[in-house]
Amino acid sequence: MFTENKADIKKESLGFFDDTELSNSRDFFKIVHIRLHQRNGRKSLTTIQGLCDVFDFERITKALKKEFCCNGCVVEDKELGTIIQLQGDQRENSKKFLTKERISNKKIIKIHGI
Repeated sequence: MFTENKADIKKESLGFFDDTELSNSRDFFKIVHIRLHQRNGRKSLTTIQGLCDVFDFERITKALKKEFCCNGCVVEDKELGTIIQLQGDQRENSKKFLTKERISNKKIIKIHGI
């Protein structure tokens, strides 16, 4: 009976590609900005911007929502590109997730906010 490795399934589901394909992409080395926006009162919104376009943003957002138990969405902007929005202060959690899953390098993630 054929069984698949859970790590392989997870990488495929988040839209991972071979490292050589990512290193050939110029967008991979853009700085990833993680920002905290204060809404009203205690409510806040975390945005992730600058990820490489080869990734499936919907699947990354789904994994982030499940990992952090929060709501989120993907927003398309003409000037800024694709932005992932998450409810609450998820800056450090997002940074750890992006580096752990090898979506981005720790050196190119910049955290903004309070």
